[in-house]
Amino acid sequence: MAGVTIRTDSLSRSQVRRVALYAQGFGNKRPTGRVDRRHLRKVLDHIGLIQIDSVNVLVRSQELPLFARLGPHPRSLIPDATAAGELFEYWVHEACHVPVEQRPLYGWMMTSHPRWKSMREFAAERGDLIGSVLDRLRVDGPLVASDLEMRDRPKGQWWDWDDGKYALEHLFRTGEVSAYRRPNDFARMYDLSERVIPADVLDQPMLDERDAKKELLVLAAKYHGVGTAADLADYHRLVHTRPLFAELVEEGRLLSVEVEGWKQQAYLHPDAHLPRWVRARALLSPFDPVVWFRDRAERIFDFHYRIEIYVPKPKRRHGYYVLPFLLGDELVARVDLKADRPAGRLLVQGVFGEPGIDEEEVARELRDELDQMAAWLGLEDGVAVMRNGDLAPALAATC
Repeated sequence: MAGVTIRTDSLSRSQVRRVALYAQGFGNKRPTGRVDRRHLRKVLDHIGLIQIDSVNVLVRSQELPLFARLGPHPRSLIPDATAAGELFEYWVHEACHVPVEQRPLYGWMMTSHPRWKSMREFAAERGDLIGSVLDRLRVDGPLVASDLEMRDRPKGQWWDWDDGKYALEHLFRTGEVSAYRRPNDFARMYDLSERVIPADVLDQPMLDERDAKKELLVLAAKYHGVGTAADLADYHRLVHTRPLFAELVEEGRLLSVEVEGWKQQAYLHPDAHLPRWVRARALLSPFDPVVWFRDRAERIFDFHYRIEIYVPKPKRRHGYYVLPFLLGDELVARVDLKADRPAGRLLVQGVFGEPGIDEEEVARELRDELDQMAAWLGLEDGVAVMRNGDLAPALAATC
């Protein structure tokens, strides 16, 4: 795509939007033919990881970044790539699918990440349990946590793990054990890393913490195009990174840049591209990298966004599972979606436009995107629009 020269002294907000969206893969046209793992690899070249979430009111969130960038595609792409040893699961931004060649960047996390101090303390106290769980995996092969049956108290909230689950999660975070998802119920399957991760990857030396963080910050700059120190650190949930930015600028691996309206110093990847325009159209997962850091979404798109899954229904403003709608280089609407699988319908439970939009144009483009999504999800009765939200009448009129 044709671009314009980026001035490294300052960027306007519209330029930042285009740089950021291009970096995230929205400068590319969706494929028109058969979609396969080559397309998945191209998406991962732009976003680096795919966050996993279990909520399935529409479709599990990890499938949505691919739909946003590729349109309809085989829903087996991620499981197939995992089975082929191209992806592995790890706690990065949160639980994520990550290209397996990046595993050496996370060795320091496996030994000393501050998030997991309590797990290391647990393992130090319960070395006998950790050893027995490893022995069980060696003998019996892949396990889900329930196979260990170690609960000795009533189950409380979601994260009230029993000791067996805690042991497996500790081993998962240390890298001795790897995991993938069981297809029928999404449960995490644990197995020895040597049976999950390709040997040539396991044999690679791990980078030390400082060097790994620098590599991850540069990757985050590549995926974001431009961002603040907080934006780039958040991509892989890094802490204690401030001193590294001056080094990366001195080394020429990041460029300092001022952004219109931003109080914070921004950093530009040297290979960032500024297209003349971005003609994107996509429904974005709440956990898509374009919007997952809410402060960044507000700075770039003037889009205040909060996911309301955990908000009591009477207090929700826009709905339970609300996807931002990207059109061109703007976030123009919010769409509360649900897959009504028994009825074979994609329910638009609410749709809300942003100020100043052309409602007819947005409704028309959104309807086409929703029709494609319904077909992709196998919802044969198509799209049903509820009368909730200021954009609902215009969207209903497209039926």
